[in-house]
Amino acid sequence: QVQLVESGGGLVQPGGSLRLSCVHSGAIISTYMMGWFRQAPGKDREFVGVINRSGNIDYAESVEGRFTISRDGAKNTVYLQMNSLKPEDTAVYYCATAPYGSWGRRVEEYAYDSWGQGTQVTVSS
Repeated sequence: QVQLVESGGGLVQPGGSLRLSCVHSGAIISTYMMGWFRQAPGKDREFVGVINRSGNIDYAESVEGRFTISRDGAKNTVYLQMNSLKPEDTAVYYCATAPYGSWGRRVEEYAYDSWGQGTQVTVSS
């Protein structure tokens, strides 16, 4: 059973930055796809971004140009660098893994089979 642990959330002012980390209990090289989602209060969980084994990356339109996904295989960790944060970025952020063949469904929650516990990001002055 894959375990994912997110960290790095917190309170930041608008325009600020945070870097979230997602540590995978196994070897991320063995994982086909790792995605980031977020859920704001009263809203459905939504896709933020994803990276697959080949290094292909995709982002939600709302974060394109502000957020960056990267990975460190030696540390079994995927990162979400968030810059120019806005109040509407406030949410609990989750990382998740998906098996081979999921790229076409990368924005859908149901494509992912393991989830972390989430980390809170609050953007407020």
